[in-house]
Amino acid sequence: MTAAGTAGTAEAAGALGQEELRRAAAARLHRARPDLLDGADADLERLLRAGDALAEEDERDPRGAQAVAVVRSYSPARWIAQACAFGLSLQSRHGAEHVAAWRRSLTRTVFLAGDPRRLQRRFDFHHLAPDGSVGWCAPAPPAATAPLRRLLKTLRASGGVPAIPPTPVRVPDADRPARRAPVRRQLYVATARTPLPRLLVHTHHLLVEAVLDGLVEPGDCLTLHHVPSLGGLRADFAALRVDTEEPSAHGSSAPPRLRAWAALTRGERL
Repeated sequence: MTAAGTAGTAEAAGALGQEELRRAAAARLHRARPDLLDGADADLERLLRAGDALAEEDERDPRGAQAVAVVRSYSPARWIAQACAFGLSLQSRHGAEHVAAWRRSLTRTVFLAGDPRRLQRRFDFHHLAPDGSVGWCAPAPPAATAPLRRLLKTLRASGGVPAIPPTPVRVPDADRPARRAPVRRQLYVATARTPLPRLLVHTHHLLVEAVLDGLVEPGDCLTLHHVPSLGGLRADFAALRVDTEEPSAHGSSAPPRLRAWAALTRGERL
């Protein structure tokens, strides 16, 4: 998909068919950019056109905002916890106008390969994982991170993501107190035909937006499930990450199809 990623909220339990995925994707884009998508029930063609327009706008709009993540290494539970921690840090230590612009850009984030600890003296990392595995520059106009993006290469990896058993992940504490009692949610991530960079993109969108929307709070427990596909799952989903499948999944000449790449279920009190 050449458009910016799409995601949304699922209201009811049930298997995820193309119609459910399209509605979720359209609702998310409509909430962020009603000027690009004039209805939350847009058909797939209109949805893809709106996403393409947003991607082109992000490339040339100096007033837009994007975050940058510099990734040294990846561990599933650590990545989930620190992505949530980054989102929480934006609510207490970053300008609301930049976060609002970032939401309008559908939380666009550039993933670079490097060691953020070695770059701390040269660049301003808003959030750094305690073990230095990943560091984030907060949402800002593209010019603010241009030197860092010129220095490092885009994160690339062709291999798949290994399967892991269900893994509980506690959302880290933040500078602000939790706004409710902790809950447990199931976090499903599709791993079939999912290279690591694509998995990072999808889980990052899902998690930071869930934090900013109040679905994920400090002290929550997210049980991470690596599954080949979310298509056969029946669950009460609170948030979905939806994007098009890779063309090779159904042949290069096949029409675009949507796929649920990651999802959060509704919370249960701990």
